[in-house]
Amino acid sequence: MTDRVQLRDVIPASPAPEQPRAHVCVLASLNFPDISPADAALIRRFTRVALTTLHELGASHDVWDTTAPLEDASRAAEFDGLLLLGGGDIDGSCYGAVTPHLKAYGVDLRADRDALTAIAAAEAADRPILGICRGSQLLNVARGGTIIGDIVDYTLHHGAPGEPEFVDEPIELVPGTRLATILSAQRVIGRSGHHQAVDRLGTGLVVAARALDGIVEAVEDPHRWYLGVQWHPEDDDGPEADRNALFTAFVDAAERVRREKLAAAAAGE
Repeated sequence: MTDRVQLRDVIPASPAPEQPRAHVCVLASLNFPDISPADAALIRRFTRVALTTLHELGASHDVWDTTAPLEDASRAAEFDGLLLLGGGDIDGSCYGAVTPHLKAYGVDLRADRDALTAIAAAEAADRPILGICRGSQLLNVARGGTIIGDIVDYTLHHGAPGEPEFVDEPIELVPGTRLATILSAQRVIGRSGHHQAVDRLGTGLVVAARALDGIVEAVEDPHRWYLGVQWHPEDDDGPEADRNALFTAFVDAAERVRREKLAAAAAGE
């Protein structure tokens, strides 16, 4: 690896709340094969912003870094919610691709399998799940969906070679979706730097947002809290209000789980 990211690099300066509203499992891919120094810097910043936002909203967290094998990914079910952050591309074998795409980057099949195990466990326990970028794609793959190997006409989605990787992307929200309700908008400007995206939808999922060229930018399950966004709300170069709205909705859902668990425990005494 050219620039290894350490867990200490992403820990927020602010302390965790003493009496958290919810305790969240954060699945992060801090390192992946052939990570570049530029991407390592982005992961440090984005992850720190995500964790800081959780603290500011009154949630505590454990960070599970899939750089190394997880001891027991199914323990994600023990938390009040699951947040999946960005990283490298998903191994095509996870969604039936016969040969790797020539532009695949940062692929780590073992990390993918750990993440899919965590998603399955959290969903079986009816925990709210929020996926960002790679995390959103994993949510689709976990439901049997597929991924576009490379977006040929990429102008809306990432910068050209030699230019900044991230761009401000107009994104149209689908009316009536959970995401549109959370963000209270028909269009948002997302920070994007992706060359892949959701292709065929997974079972039970609907499109919650699209780019102006029709590329899927968000998916959700209309019947439960299972939501993925392709752009990066945790990029602090983007709109703070949108980040806070999305993370607030997630933490609120996780808090409801925590209260239900406490009530059930009290009833069993």
